[in-house]
Amino acid sequence: MEIIQENQLVRWFKILKKAFRYGLIAFMVTAILFGVFLLYLRSQPLPPMPINETTTMYGSGGQVIATLYKGENRTFVPLSKIPVYAREATVAIEDRKFYTHTGFDFKRIAGAALTDIWHMSKLEGASTITMQLARNLYLSQDKTWSRKWKEAILTMQLELNYSKAQLLELYMNQIYYGHGAYGIQAAAKTYFGKNASDLSLAEASMLAGLPKGPKYYSPHLNMNACKERQGFVLAAMVNTKFITAQQAKEARLQPLHIIPLKTRDTVIAPYFRDYVAKMVMEKYHIDKDTLEHGGLKIYTTLDPDIQQKAENTIKKYMPTNRPLQAALISMDPQTGYIRAMVGGTDYAKTQFNRALAHRQPGSSIKPILYLAALENGFTSLTKIKSEPTVFTFGKDHKQTYMPGNFGGQYAYDYIDMEQAIARSDNIYAVQTNMTIGPDKMVNMAKRVGIQSPFKPIPSIALGTDPVTPLEMVQAFSVLPNQGKRVDPIAVQKIVDRDGNVLVDSQPYTQQVVSPENAFILTHMMESVFANGGTAYRVYDMLERPVAGKTGTTDYDAWLTGFTPQLLTSVWVGYDDNRKIDPFYDGRLAAPIWADFMGQALKDKPKTMFAIPPGVISAYVDPVSGELATNACPNQKLMYFIPGTEPTEYCKIHPAKPEQTTVKKKSFWERFKFW
Repeated sequence: MEIIQENQLVRWFKILKKAFRYGLIAFMVTAILFGVFLLYLRSQPLPPMPINETTTMYGSGGQVIATLYKGENRTFVPLSKIPVYAREATVAIEDRKFYTHTGFDFKRIAGAALTDIWHMSKLEGASTITMQLARNLYLSQDKTWSRKWKEAILTMQLELNYSKAQLLELYMNQIYYGHGAYGIQAAAKTYFGKNASDLSLAEASMLAGLPKGPKYYSPHLNMNACKERQGFVLAAMVNTKFITAQQAKEARLQPLHIIPLKTRDTVIAPYFRDYVAKMVMEKYHIDKDTLEHGGLKIYTTLDPDIQQKAENTIKKYMPTNRPLQAALISMDPQTGYIRAMVGGTDYAKTQFNRALAHRQPGSSIKPILYLAALENGFTSLTKIKSEPTVFTFGKDHKQTYMPGNFGGQYAYDYIDMEQAIARSDNIYAVQTNMTIGPDKMVNMAKRVGIQSPFKPIPSIALGTDPVTPLEMVQAFSVLPNQGKRVDPIAVQKIVDRDGNVLVDSQPYTQQVVSPENAFILTHMMESVFANGGTAYRVYDMLERPVAGKTGTTDYDAWLTGFTPQLLTSVWVGYDDNRKIDPFYDGRLAAPIWADFMGQALKDKPKTMFAIPPGVISAYVDPVSGELATNACPNQKLMYFIPGTEPTEYCKIHPAKPEQTTVKKKSFWERFKFW
């Protein structure tokens, strides 16, 4: 019997020995395979990280004027900009073994599994920070085995490819904190109106508690639950020895100054925002996804203060009982920087930007004609008779065109170019166009920046071909800018989330007309605001040297004008092309323009237009068009290119015997005249 028992022991020993050997081999093979698997995972690139980040637009002074995002408001901040308290609070409440585990907290997973089995339902979660990051970055929230397997694989890849600091940085910039705020920076701005770097322990512990239930623990929806959750976070920080019990007590008692929620559409200059967004994609070839999710910093030329004055002025003058619309665009004529853009009376009702819409400019287009005329033999004293006239054109002159002056008002006499500009005489304009040839005006329009097509026909002198307010400010920029055309600039610089400069715009100017002709025309256009000019009613609102041109059609009212510092175009009309009331609607553009310019330039010096060295001045009798004598009742200061000025003295008002030369006026007298 003893021999048999001994044989059984030997046999069991041999079985256990084999089992141990095979088990060891299996363990080694498994370890090797797992090592190979880990090396494979390490060698495989992770899917692209779709961390959507908010794009921010800034005004000329660095003020935020708009943010762009689709669903996820997020501004990425490096871990160094996140306070230690915020990091510790997140680790303490979400994954206290984060720094020691390899992506999975197996003890926690086992405990959660036992609890779920005991209660026969999923009551506890055991996801680590890395597991949550994998799920939030790449996966849905489906509770399927397929999703859990992918989550495990991605968790291992994240741990193999990133340090703990990098993982925590990604997590705190990715997680949702409620009310549209993704990431710690957006959360700090949303709830406290400050940067994440400025968070206190109390604020950081409150934010750390939100991701578990952003709606339930929101201070805007349930302050009691929010404070209770904050206390739980602070207790966890004490347990992990991140803070002391005294620090936790003080933080718990510290009041939380929660700011009111802001609506996403609260932006400065919404029409300008849309214009910039479109330009970023079309001109600078940045795709829509990068624009909306790429965390770009777009530095614009908009002046928020001037923009607010523009919007207030439009609101002040536009009627509320009719669908009359208005547009305003203002630009620095020296640099081309767009300082204000209003595309309509109410962005909430219609997002159509009328500052970019094509409308008939009417007489406001005439300065382009007169620039061409000055280049083709005309001077400010060139006279044409203002009377009803039938113009013939086309092959064999069989086509006719009979324009009329507003209100049927004609001088029935010869008038010079300055008088024609002041009165907005249509006969003078069309005759000038026909004399130099319509192709000259078409060519000049292209040179000064009008991209809309012009037809070489008589009526273009009266603004029958539509243009945009943006084109008008570019075209007029040659006048205060000594004959140089400047391209409008809305975006100065675009920087990506990594600090790389994608766009750096510099002012671009091109000499397209002579400085002399630009100044001579500018001087004549000042008469529009003088007594008898079409905009004389608004001069008192400015009281500084200004020049411009009004324009009125059956459907549109315009005023485009400038000082040396600012150039602005205003349009008023209806979207459906109904006729405007010429005595009310037609007169709104001028006070809007003048009121806005007066406010925008309130703190600017009253600067005169610089006189180029290539012009000479002379006092002229406006009736005879000759040099004024001391007997002329009206003496007008006019400018000429040498060789084009009058050389004879007025014969209608001969000089008095005691004075055969024109008395030279003092500087003060000339300044008062200006």
